[in-house]
Amino acid sequence: MTDARRLDAPWLSSGPAARVLALLNGDGEEARVVGGAVRNALLGIPIGDIDVATTAVPTEVIRRAKVAAIKSVPTGIEHGTVTLVLDGHPIEVTTLREDTETFGRKAKVAFGRDWVADAQRRDFTINALSVSLDGIVSDYVGGLEDIAIRRVRFIGDAAQRIAEDYLRILRFFRFHSAFGVGAPEREGYLACIAGRAGLATLSAERVRIEMLKLLVTQGAVGAVEAMMDAGLMISILGGVAYLGPFTAMVTAEREIGLTPNPIRRLAALAVAVTEDARRLATRLKLSNAEAKALDAMGHRWWRLASADEARARRLLYRLGETNYRDRLLLAWARAGHERDAPRWCELAQLPERFTPPKFPLKAADFIARGVAEGPLLGHVLTLAEDAWLAADFPLDQSALDAIADQAAARILQNGRS
Repeated sequence: MTDARRLDAPWLSSGPAARVLALLNGDGEEARVVGGAVRNALLGIPIGDIDVATTAVPTEVIRRAKVAAIKSVPTGIEHGTVTLVLDGHPIEVTTLREDTETFGRKAKVAFGRDWVADAQRRDFTINALSVSLDGIVSDYVGGLEDIAIRRVRFIGDAAQRIAEDYLRILRFFRFHSAFGVGAPEREGYLACIAGRAGLATLSAERVRIEMLKLLVTQGAVGAVEAMMDAGLMISILGGVAYLGPFTAMVTAEREIGLTPNPIRRLAALAVAVTEDARRLATRLKLSNAEAKALDAMGHRWWRLASADEARARRLLYRLGETNYRDRLLLAWARAGHERDAPRWCELAQLPERFTPPKFPLKAADFIARGVAEGPLLGHVLTLAEDAWLAADFPLDQSALDAIADQAAARILQNGRS
């Protein structure tokens, strides 16, 4: 089936994409914008990267770019991809392809000139649309109809598409979560269940990328629930998934106006104790920063279940704003969003009304009180800081002197005994 309609998008009339299309059209060659940019424009949502497909082979793309004084980078030339850089904006240009052998991400391809064949080798119908410089959208696989009803559907036989690359299981749920409505398309859903054992063949890095993207999509709760029902989460996470806390985390983020955070949502989904955080960090090969954040959230989060504002202020001082809020939100999510929601909301918004002061006592204050430099000096500073926090951050000199005197006296007495 071939269908077409006209797309009115500003990036087709001016800007880097329009210049690339103009450069690669003519003299027997044709170029179009393909994939996500076309999909998003038709859905009326912001576009990300703009990708271009062309009948021109990579050497011809590079030749034309050189003539036009446009920088070209052979980022994936073995698969026909050249990146053109215009005014600092990268545009990926890929020669039309046909798979000759398929084995995951390492499909053997041959360059072609057939737009239909190029569309049919892609994953989902909504990702196989292309638009020419004049705004005509070409559809060879039913993507326009699926766009209209917000349905994510594999091109051709779903099981075959999945067998070509098992990451498409995760992409099916991610794209449905981002762009679909209602339940996932049945044939694709059943094919994902049938092919779920193939997830074990994927690298942790690829799974991590897809999962973190999925967790922050608009329909993440429904997608996670569908994946749990399909028996996918054990294979992905290597442990129990908790739909209730995950749902509560999504609701809490929205209620207090926070940008969705994938690591925070991963914690709600799968972290009950710090051992869970460490397992996930290894299983998904999280970055050091991601692993550290996940571990910090999982560390004794349950102590916040009955925290009052004074205790929360001390925790904010110890952890800093980001780690404080993340751990608090995990505790809130695991308690259940509806339970004591006003109190949790106030505690979550504490950083907006309270900035912890710096600990005002210094080493010199204790040296002046007879504490010698060395290990005892570190101990007395810790003791005094704890007392200062327990007294709720006093800054007046008399209170500080009393704290310093008591801490010094205690350390000196212990040192003599």
